[in-house]
Amino acid sequence: MLSRRSAPPFVKQIGRSVTRQVGLATSRARMLPGFLLVGTQRGGTTSLWRALTAHPAVVPPLFHKGVHYFDVNYPRGRHWYRGHFPVRALATRRASAPPVTGESAGYYMHHPLAPGRIAKDLPGVRLLVVLRDPVERAYSAHMHELARGFETEPFERALELEPQRLDGELARIEADPGYVSHSHRHHSYVDRGHYADQLDRLFTLFGRDRVHVLFAEDLFAGFEREYDRILAFLGLPSWRPATLGRDNARPRSPMPESVRRDLDAHFLPYDERLARLLGVVPPWRR
Repeated sequence: MLSRRSAPPFVKQIGRSVTRQVGLATSRARMLPGFLLVGTQRGGTTSLWRALTAHPAVVPPLFHKGVHYFDVNYPRGRHWYRGHFPVRALATRRASAPPVTGESAGYYMHHPLAPGRIAKDLPGVRLLVVLRDPVERAYSAHMHELARGFETEPFERALELEPQRLDGELARIEADPGYVSHSHRHHSYVDRGHYADQLDRLFTLFGRDRVHVLFAEDLFAGFEREYDRILAFLGLPSWRPATLGRDNARPRSPMPESVRRDLDAHFLPYDERLARLLGVVPPWRR
């Protein structure tokens, strides 16, 4: 029998289509997320997600880690969203503790409307945020978008084009709830690294007690400590997976030093503001 990961794309597509139809029809019997991993993209979220869904009390959504409802699928409606999650009765039988479900969508934190939608539709939800050195994150994101076919320009040229590509996109997103901005989603290499602005909005909407912020550098250097803190934040029983993998890592050539210096200088005031906001210096500035 083929595993879900090894199945051909057309088989996966058919399976997702059938699952969504069944999910929509049975949405009232399904769970809603108790937590969301909202970002940042290329910050280690996939590795953390797999470690979290290995926990015996966590039941993931069907077929994929991110439903992307609150950013690009919001017009589909709440029943469509709920249809992606496990049936509560079945999840209760499977889990060794009261079950919780969630999803991981790295665009939620950066999207201008997603946090407000989450606060409105999921009262009480808890948010996990993983931050990474914004210079490294930008370079990694560019390699990721190249590999996926959403980028065609080399890194330095993409950085030059970013202001032009993003010009007016926030206004378009805010004016039309159904508008999906290709460039805001796929070409925000520098803008996504302005973490303090995004966290400030999350803290205002959800309160600091419902937003857990950690650093990718700390996660991979001290996984057990960080994982225990996350479980405590989510109210889950103590448990540990065997290891923390580095998922979605891509081979790449070194970043040109001149580009690194320019990006480091650009992000310095944003990182200083982040340190004031969190009361701790991020690891890439220590």
